[in-house]
Amino acid sequence: MTGHTITQETADTAERAPVTQSRAARELGLKRGEFELAVMLGRIRTVSDAIGGRRRVTREEIERVRAGGGFPEAWMERIRAVGTTEGAALMNISTARFTRLTRAGFVTPVKFYLNRYRAVVWLYLAEELKHFAESEVNASLLTGRAPGTIRAQLEAGVDLRARNWRGRHAGALLRQSADPWERAAAVASLLDPVQIAEIIKDPYERAYVRRLMPHPFAQGAPETPAGRIIEKITTADDPDEIRWLRANLTIGLSQARGERPAPRPAPKPEPHPAPGTVPASHAEPDAESSPHPAPHPPAPRAAQPDEGNGGRAQEPRGLLKWMRRRGA
Repeated sequence: MTGHTITQETADTAERAPVTQSRAARELGLKRGEFELAVMLGRIRTVSDAIGGRRRVTREEIERVRAGGGFPEAWMERIRAVGTTEGAALMNISTARFTRLTRAGFVTPVKFYLNRYRAVVWLYLAEELKHFAESEVNASLLTGRAPGTIRAQLEAGVDLRARNWRGRHAGALLRQSADPWERAAAVASLLDPVQIAEIIKDPYERAYVRRLMPHPFAQGAPETPAGRIIEKITTADDPDEIRWLRANLTIGLSQARGERPAPRPAPKPEPHPAPGTVPASHAEPDAESSPHPAPHPPAPRAAQPDEGNGGRAQEPRGLLKWMRRRGA
């Protein structure tokens, strides 16, 4: 095979490789928010990144979306999100009634953002609002007095918008991947760190799940007023919801562990002895490590006074012989 052929095959492989979500959005002519909503709704499918980064989009998927019927006009209409005023107009009801229906959980938001006053703005899928208004089952909710149970809930301060959004968001995340560790990370992303630490006690598993968690919301850095509002919306706070998420995370972890273990650092290799040296395991044991240490040599005996010489220290014999030879 020639070098030109190898180069051409490498270029073709790189051209067909999955692309980042931002690049896919540009090639499809979608704004960032439109693309993210299309992914959440399953209109655009993503794949895991080979190196563990943010999920990507294959070339085949981009071509499939382009070839779909009515792209882009009809396709864009299916992902159009509207706020309270436009949503009420689509359903031909007042904004007050629309807000009551959303707070009571009859209509589920698809996304949210914070305006410049840090107020939460909920958005709803226009297609779903139309279907809700057209259904005869919901006719009594669009006119006349609301049922007593709904009025009691609203008077008690019930607001299910955030909880319903979390449920929808979790379902969207779980649909995006079949990998058990990614699915466990999707569930864990809706729990606070304390709950996660209680369930995932292994630090390496916890770090791996944290790395696989969905990309955080860009609006509002942590520990800022906006960030705390977003954290409150995206973190489960209802006891029933928390129990459901904890149970699903426990089951998901069991399935993930059965599939493969979480990555761990490679064990440090044992050092190899230098050529000609004796390995420590075969060396002579020292006095401290030996179970039967050799006795220490006796300390030199101090010279004792000689009782026959008036108490003078006894001189070594060798020294006396040398002095005699010098004086002879």
